[in-house]
Amino acid sequence: MVPRGLIVAAPRSGAGKTTVTLAILAALRRRGVAVRSAKSGPDYIDPEFHAAATGAPSPNLDSWAMPPALLDAIAGSAAAGAELLVIESAMGLFDGLPGLAGRGGSAADLASRYGLPVLLVLDISGQSQSAAAVARGFATHDPAVRIGGVLLNRSGSERHGTTCAAAIQAMGLLVLGTVPRETTIALPERHLGLVQAAEHEAFDLYLDRLADRFGPHLELSALSALAREPVIAETASAPTIPPLGQRIAVAEDVAFGFAYAATLLGWRGAGAEIVTFSPLADQAPDAVADAIFLPGGYPELHAGRLAANRTFMAGLSRVARKGTAIYGECGGYMTLGEALIDAQGERHAMAGLLPLVTSFADRKLHLGYRRGTLLADSPLGAAGRAFRGHEFHYASVVSEGAGDSLFAVEDAACRNLGSHGRRQGSVCGSFLHLIDEA
Repeated sequence: MVPRGLIVAAPRSGAGKTTVTLAILAALRRRGVAVRSAKSGPDYIDPEFHAAATGAPSPNLDSWAMPPALLDAIAGSAAAGAELLVIESAMGLFDGLPGLAGRGGSAADLASRYGLPVLLVLDISGQSQSAAAVARGFATHDPAVRIGGVLLNRSGSERHGTTCAAAIQAMGLLVLGTVPRETTIALPERHLGLVQAAEHEAFDLYLDRLADRFGPHLELSALSALAREPVIAETASAPTIPPLGQRIAVAEDVAFGFAYAATLLGWRGAGAEIVTFSPLADQAPDAVADAIFLPGGYPELHAGRLAANRTFMAGLSRVARKGTAIYGECGGYMTLGEALIDAQGERHAMAGLLPLVTSFADRKLHLGYRRGTLLADSPLGAAGRAFRGHEFHYASVVSEGAGDSLFAVEDAACRNLGSHGRRQGSVCGSFLHLIDEA
């Protein structure tokens, strides 16, 4: 089976890319197509929706954070065994870091690198023939990126959709569907994006509704014919980040759901054993694990429950006293601190393994690519080891007590952002989500 692929993108966030992508995945799977998916850029939430729709892991493909060989290895793995690989763009198609040809983190980088056509999703609410001008701009913006077709989303009526489609088709672009405006099927959102797939009851029924509602408006055969075989260089797979240990206990529930599929698959591929546990279910980490990983997520929404879960908290303290390596990212970092203040201003005691108090009541957006260099030896490696990743949170640091900082951090423009995170004995963490070594 030779896999073919395409990229679903839009001019901006909020155009309905994720809903359209899920509808395509669900409708094609219903037809018996072996469909797989991936997500461009740093996103934890959408890949879980993709995985629920396809029944297979959906990795991230990040041209800024991942070197070309790793990017190719992950892309090749995602396409393996698929008839069709659908890659959903983050933000707008061309949105990324300027001046970094092929390494800016945009979905356009992937389209150019792998020779994949783009299905451009246009939100046509509030416009008609002007949609053709938007499509023309995207079609001509970069000769290395081919807009293979357009999907019109949020059409107000049959006449509205027909008018927009005619203007776009007159330019020679294919229109592969006109989806009516639908408010009852939209996915709910919160401060870091869509509510996680694991938090939706009967998500499989939601996917059925999507396929039923949107399927008749999608030109699925033409869409499949649009896809092309991706040009992916053969390369050996490798872990994105070296495993933290040989037996790694990974927190996994709706409070700690932000672990990259490629990272965990890479650790397994390197010979590490992954055992999961749920802090929200008051489970302690595996007592014989030689490393503990607390990913990011939404501990700020569950702070009271986590604080009351004594088995979990005592288990963390117990393995810390043994010198087990413990690493927390973002929400995991907050949990390793002394206290977390929730949105209502209530203070909840956390694990107390790092001298840190954080607050979700005092919100400020922290967002962007980051490069972090270890300031001293830690469970992540030796001093001087550098990583690429990103930061995305609203929580703020209320206080950081005496202790050693974990990283010296720069943004993607190499601006010095100072020291981040904390390290104390075998325990460390920061707000950075690590993707790969720099």
